[in-house]
Amino acid sequence: MNSDIELTVIAPMFNEGPWIERNAGRLLDTLKKRPDAWELILVDDGSTDDTRERVRELERKEPRLRVIGYPVNRGRGYALRKGFEASRGRYVVTTESDLNWGTEIIVKLYSRLKAGDADMVIASPYLEGGRLEDIPFKRAFLSKFGNKVLTWAVPGKLSMVSGMTRGYRKEVLDALLLESDGKEIHLEIVSKALANGFRVVELPEVLSWKGQETRAKQKRPGFRAGGLIRSHLNFSFYEKPMMLFGFVGILLLVLGIIFGVHIAILRYKGALTPNRPLVTLTIIMILAGIQILTLGFVANYIGSLRKEMFKIQKQNRDLERNLSRTSIDKPGSPGSEVEE
Repeated sequence: MNSDIELTVIAPMFNEGPWIERNAGRLLDTLKKRPDAWELILVDDGSTDDTRERVRELERKEPRLRVIGYPVNRGRGYALRKGFEASRGRYVVTTESDLNWGTEIIVKLYSRLKAGDADMVIASPYLEGGRLEDIPFKRAFLSKFGNKVLTWAVPGKLSMVSGMTRGYRKEVLDALLLESDGKEIHLEIVSKALANGFRVVELPEVLSWKGQETRAKQKRPGFRAGGLIRSHLNFSFYEKPMMLFGFVGILLLVLGIIFGVHIAILRYKGALTPNRPLVTLTIIMILAGIQILTLGFVANYIGSLRKEMFKIQKQNRDLERNLSRTSIDKPGSPGSEVEE
């Protein structure tokens, strides 16, 4: 990490050709007002239009702007990971290249990180003081409901787990072994950061979609709600298995007990036929409920082991960086030689 750079801003791009010059210019205008050293990294996620060519001219004029990318679309997670690898600032802010959070959000996230009471800051429209503007009902409902489900699965009192507009201390990103290529990376980061004891806070902000629906339709062939719902549910059940196993197991037990009481009443009245399917069904429900609850407890234990693995991964990455710095600083080591 280059200690001279205080702030790195990362914005992934995909088929943003008609708007990217204006939006990148707005980002640069905001950053140029900052007295601290900064850099802006635009990551082209395999655009099929002229997105990258449009920002090359800005890159030539502004040395603090870097454009990186690759030829094939790999997903937002992959783009962010490439941006994280290239970042050199003490603090890293990620935001949408379509600027639906505005540009001042960068300053707010950066300032909160510099205050020293947080390792990671998430912009949230669901905190008091934040809101959604001009977002289609379907998208707004899915976002709010999806984040409500996700927040049940993670510790703390977060209201926005799936958003990309965030700020990080660089040490947090260096400590986490990130693997996701898609939007699941936002969930992965929160899960691993909390497991490692990093301080995650939120800021109430406005998420506005003025003109964004038309733009989104031009960029991609439709919104795949099913895939988004599946990814959120998968993460929730993976993060907290008892949400699924506990619900199903308790439901089966309760139904089994209700049927059992009904059978007892029938027997008391002398109207019970031993060969009735209800007796067999009751036994199956009770046994299945107990088994599913047991699986839930086992899955929870596996989940706790997974979080311990995240901590070990962090320790290994810290050790690798320390060994690398020691090797470079050691006199006579290959990394310490200066070529003439």
